[in-house]
Amino acid sequence: MRKRITLHDLAAELGLTIQTVSKALRGLPGMSEQTRSEVFRLARELGYMTKDQKQTLQLDHISPYPVVKRRFVLVQNKQSLNFNRLLLQGLHERFMEFGHTVQPLLIPPHLKPSQFEAWAEEQELMYAEGVFIAPRMNLDLLELKLLELPLPRILLNFPPPETKVDSVIWDVYEAVFQAVRRLVRMGHRKIMYVGDALDQRGFVIRWQAFREAMKEAGFTVDPYEHATERDGTDQWLQNFGVLYRTHKPTAVICGIDEEAAPAYHTLRRLGVAVPQQCSLVALLNEQSDTLPLCSRPQLPIRETGYRAADRMLWRIANPHLPFEHVRLQGEFFAGSTIQKLAGQVADK
Repeated sequence: MRKRITLHDLAAELGLTIQTVSKALRGLPGMSEQTRSEVFRLARELGYMTKDQKQTLQLDHISPYPVVKRRFVLVQNKQSLNFNRLLLQGLHERFMEFGHTVQPLLIPPHLKPSQFEAWAEEQELMYAEGVFIAPRMNLDLLELKLLELPLPRILLNFPPPETKVDSVIWDVYEAVFQAVRRLVRMGHRKIMYVGDALDQRGFVIRWQAFREAMKEAGFTVDPYEHATERDGTDQWLQNFGVLYRTHKPTAVICGIDEEAAPAYHTLRRLGVAVPQQCSLVALLNEQSDTLPLCSRPQLPIRETGYRAADRMLWRIANPHLPFEHVRLQGEFFAGSTIQKLAGQVADK
């Protein structure tokens, strides 16, 4: 029999008053953010839910204390392992509250679409209660195979057109707009975009957002002044260096996590001081040890996993309702790699 967790249990465990715990869970002021996050963390770990949370689950036909323990699968590949750790953490946090489990499943790097059915059978994929499809599948046909599975599916990516699937993703379109607007408000006019603009749907959306944000600010984007093409080698770094020396931007936005450190160190090799001579914003999955405290839009990747778990339970409980696409928005973190231009007032 599952022990019923009360506000008193949470308060006793944390050494807080019941009133403080209650206010924290209801989003009311009167405590530090650290205290609030500790309350939420313990509530999740112990499976405590407020009355409003229980009512929301009941409205969605989801049992807050299910008898059946479900097994889900996160299908991923080596390209996405760095941020899938964060996705998996969010999925685990949410499913732990219900007693469900989620298993990471790595697609072999050379698996062909014709081999998919045999691989899925070997991995007992069809015995899962539902499948989460990670971003950056290296073959569109493999992603299509996953999307066609006769199981509840959640795509952790921007959905292709006409795809019949729910999706949850961190909003890189919004993130790029945040980056451009922050730099423009700090006086920057010559902003260079650095990032593969073709290989993945999310990459295309980043580049599209950059062009639209610059247009909104009144600036024309010449694609030949930006480092957006890749050939599978490090030639792009040399091209980036040439473009930087030719056009002398006052700020650089790096749209891809794994390209941020190479771009930063290329600037250093060129003798460019960041941020004194060039501001840098990077769309990092999380802060890297190879970079200074980077100015960046914060990408809610772990929170995407948490939200996707809810969406999966909702889909299982509501199989005939329309598909939904959820984008999660983060805040902009100022960091130490951006600087206002002379004569400009810093944006707060």
